[in-house]
Amino acid sequence: MLFNSYPFILLFLPLVLAGYFWLGQRSNLTPVIWLALASLAFYAIGSWQFVALLLLSIGFNYGVGHLLIVSELGPSRRKAVLALGVAGDLLGLGIFKYAGFVTENINALFGTHVAVHILLPVGISFYTFTQIAFLVDAYRGQVAAYALPHSALFVTYFPHLIAGPILHHKDMVPQFEQEKSKHPDAHLILCGVIIFAIGLFKKTCLADGIQPLVALAFEARSPSFDQAWLGALAYTFQLYFDFSGYSDMAIGISLMFGIFLPVNFNSPYKATSIVEFWRRWHMTLSQFLRDYLYIPLGGNRRGRVLRYANLLLTMLLGGLWHGAAWTFVIWGALHGAYLCVNHAFNALVPTIPSGLARPARIAGAALTFLAVVVAWVFFRAESVTWALRVLQAMADPSNIVFGREEIAALVMVAIYAALVWLAPNTQGIMGYDHASRRVGEALRAGRMRPLFLYAASLVLAFGILGIQSHSEFIYFRF
Repeated sequence: MLFNSYPFILLFLPLVLAGYFWLGQRSNLTPVIWLALASLAFYAIGSWQFVALLLLSIGFNYGVGHLLIVSELGPSRRKAVLALGVAGDLLGLGIFKYAGFVTENINALFGTHVAVHILLPVGISFYTFTQIAFLVDAYRGQVAAYALPHSALFVTYFPHLIAGPILHHKDMVPQFEQEKSKHPDAHLILCGVIIFAIGLFKKTCLADGIQPLVALAFEARSPSFDQAWLGALAYTFQLYFDFSGYSDMAIGISLMFGIFLPVNFNSPYKATSIVEFWRRWHMTLSQFLRDYLYIPLGGNRRGRVLRYANLLLTMLLGGLWHGAAWTFVIWGALHGAYLCVNHAFNALVPTIPSGLARPARIAGAALTFLAVVVAWVFFRAESVTWALRVLQAMADPSNIVFGREEIAALVMVAIYAALVWLAPNTQGIMGYDHASRRVGEALRAGRMRPLFLYAASLVLAFGILGIQSHSEFIYFRF
């Protein structure tokens, strides 16, 4: 089921909210069970054949987590239990996501003809990483004892299940346990509706609106210089508003239940360096890679050379996490190289004269954006060959068409660029603060009420009117 579909907006969400708050008047546990069952139903509607796998994953990790939290095991046995749990999670992810990719490469190397066709379970990358983070936190003593319904809801919670954010048990379970979230809060519901409406508008009107222009670069066999750039920029902005829209909608839905999700998207194209970009783009994945891969590998504690090697390996695996294809591996390698260059530059030029600070920020933002656009070409292309064809066209200014279609595309891309760089982001507008559990304080005080009620109504109306094909979110495929 999609957030941007009529059945979800007009039937599923109101029904689940009504049941959650009705049960919340009678018990503190039954709303948790209701929400977990509703989340499983949400998943089953689109991926019923993988519900058993999801339940198996929950049961396996619950058992391993129980051993780590409750059982009195020695250090070596606790480490063995953690290794077993993480290996089990990665084995499941590897079989379903990478078996076909590995087989294809073995066939290419040895001339064999082994065929492996395994359907990719929706959301497996997200709920696998969420549970690996839980196991590591449990091993580190950062997770208290917990009940099975809360554990099941932690994994299946439908606002995040399909495309993130990657959650932490210590952040979410205390929210599921508190009683006040089981009673409707008009302010949180209003803020949730507004944030959801903004996200819906981003997806249905902005992301889906610019999607046809992507074909200029990625569906043409011989794109011209201007077509390649316009198509690459169109995809850059499509992905931005698609992922930003999903992130807003997930936060908005969760707020209606009184639950605060972590921010996963924070105007990444305003970053002035690639390091800052990764602090703003898919923030929970960046934090996961840093905390559970880069730092355990040694981080920056073992010298500069090993630090760069750790960065490259981390981003290579981060690229492979997105998809089982060489295009994603190259995309990850590019970002790993970008990060190494960024850190090397910071080491060589630790401070910039105050008079050059503003020009340096502008140049850094432009260079960062250009590097990100180039990498997105591999992220979007069907093959490495196709990506190189687009990049070759982008590097050949002698081949320019620039007809009526290209001029219209340029105007549209310019409008999207203005929205990205000049407009405030949703959490800035709404004052959303996950850490302090605060949102919409200006709205609560009455300073923004008329503007936001009218704006949210218009945005929601346009968003719903824009729902035609119910296109899925790009990150659903990961």
